[in-house]
Amino acid sequence: MSAASGAGVLRLGLIGSPNSGKTTLFNALTGLRAKVGNYPGVTVERLEGELHLDGRRAVVIDLPGTYSLDPISPDEQVVHRLLAGEIDTPPEALVMVVDACSLERSLLLVAQVLERDIPSCLVLTMTDELHARGGRLDLARLERALGIPVRGVVGHRGLGIGELRELLRHPERWDRPPIRPPASPAERAAWADSVLAHCLEQRPARHAATEAIDRVVLHPVAGPLLFAAVMVTFFQLIFAWALPAMDFIDAAIAVMADSARAVLPAGMLADFVTNGVIAGVGSVLAFLPQIVLLFTALYLLEDVGYMARAAFVVDRAMGRIGLEGRCFVSLLSSYACAIPGIMATRSIPSPRNRLVTILVAPLMTCSARLPLYALLIGAFVPATTVWGPLGLQGLTLLGLYLLGAFSALAVAAILKRTLLSGDSLPFYMELPSYRWPPPKLIFSQVWGSASAFVRRAGSIILVASMLLWMLLSFPRLTPAPGISETEAARLQLEQSFAGRAGHVLEPAIAPLGFDWKIGVGLLASLAAREVIVATLAQIYATSNEETSLRAAVRADVDPETGLPVFDPPTVAALLVFFVFALQCMSTLAIMRRETNSWRWPAFAFGYMLALAYGASFAAHRLVGWWTRSA
Repeated sequence: MSAASGAGVLRLGLIGSPNSGKTTLFNALTGLRAKVGNYPGVTVERLEGELHLDGRRAVVIDLPGTYSLDPISPDEQVVHRLLAGEIDTPPEALVMVVDACSLERSLLLVAQVLERDIPSCLVLTMTDELHARGGRLDLARLERALGIPVRGVVGHRGLGIGELRELLRHPERWDRPPIRPPASPAERAAWADSVLAHCLEQRPARHAATEAIDRVVLHPVAGPLLFAAVMVTFFQLIFAWALPAMDFIDAAIAVMADSARAVLPAGMLADFVTNGVIAGVGSVLAFLPQIVLLFTALYLLEDVGYMARAAFVVDRAMGRIGLEGRCFVSLLSSYACAIPGIMATRSIPSPRNRLVTILVAPLMTCSARLPLYALLIGAFVPATTVWGPLGLQGLTLLGLYLLGAFSALAVAAILKRTLLSGDSLPFYMELPSYRWPPPKLIFSQVWGSASAFVRRAGSIILVASMLLWMLLSFPRLTPAPGISETEAARLQLEQSFAGRAGHVLEPAIAPLGFDWKIGVGLLASLAAREVIVATLAQIYATSNEETSLRAAVRADVDPETGLPVFDPPTVAALLVFFVFALQCMSTLAIMRRETNSWRWPAFAFGYMLALAYGASFAAHRLVGWWTRSA
């Protein structure tokens, strides 16, 4: 039973438009004690957090952001249906969250909420910015005009939160508007104008810094160039800043493996702990610094207010392929992980545009691909400078991200002109003022994502590593007399269950330059893309326990041909394969949930596998020709 279903628990709903400070207020009230679940029978998630009000227990529900209670998107439909009691128990009281600097735009939503005749209060956020911009708002007059309690807060600094908590204790005592606002759009607008004229003593000046920055950021030429410069800089920093931390984690993992090997008796148990657990999980954790940098950049750009501008800048380009700026926001979210990117499509009103975005979101380079990219680029791409501060490794990583992004747009254009053609609805997005987020907020966001990555390594990757160890270790072979230890280890790997599966797959992947070892990694990565790194770590830890994974893959030689297993054509083919292949069961499951059918996930898996094979084959041939010509 959820907390919300217990007797005597007060249910409070936070309702407001996107960028109104609703989530910041939610965090300030609940102290991040949140849980995520689905509304009954609906795929849209809800965020709930417990709030203790001096002995009275309450649950705060962070409703999806909405501009209106006349729904056009799945998110807005959920808000409408929840308030109507069609899904789950409706909140007993509503907390309307409004940016104090944009009260004029928000009063239309306030009017619609007041028409519902639900106990409500109004919370004005960002009151500090209102005052900084010279605005003056009489809260007492606003309270009398609306007929409901009004409070002002600065959520990220905790100002006004104590007074708001006191108000939330007894919503049954709140004043109710004596006369509900009229229901027609024209009458609502007239009512909003009268309220504003009554309480707004001085309009806030335009945000001078925001306007000055936007003259560059939103410029049709300078804007895209600035975005490109930001991306280039970021990918350079991934290698320049993360490498020392990665080397430290690598060394720590090696020390742990040596310590375990020294303490445990020689045999299968020591091999299981060092190769199956430490090498498998540790090989993925070594890339945590790069994951942290990735999430830090994404959250910083979003919280500062740049992501909304990026969507605005590319809206014209998206329109040429039949999509809109909201689709781009979902695709940008997929850089962290395709799952939240796919869930973010719920804000897209057009069902066809939403489905197209879902089908191409996995082509955006998610953080799960980063461990393999960093392994192969770090091992085979020279750390040389191309021009000024630009290094070859960072540019290679940027090229892989761009390949995924342009491929997503190309596939979307094809789908919009064939299977899923149709008109788009008008694109509306509010551009918030630029605000430097509090370090605590950035830290909590990055900490949450990094913790999720570590938990994934400690759960999915750990289980997969343990299973892989068994598949790589059994059946046990008795080495022939006089055979070297290295040869015995190689035969054990090849004759193991995993080795046999890799050999079965090898004829199909040989045109791509892949051998049976890579084949085992491809099969294992269906559970999660990062598992291919854990697989290679186990294979090469068995072959040579004293060598790092990057050095091991560089030194691996085919015993029959004497040629490197990872030559330039093979490395290029493997990188390109992972750009396109949909090797993530969790993503397929979320696609099934969002589309309510297995048909579209199967379609996505099939077309991406075909793309991956064809592009990988072409990359192997092209790089092979180029290296021979050079």
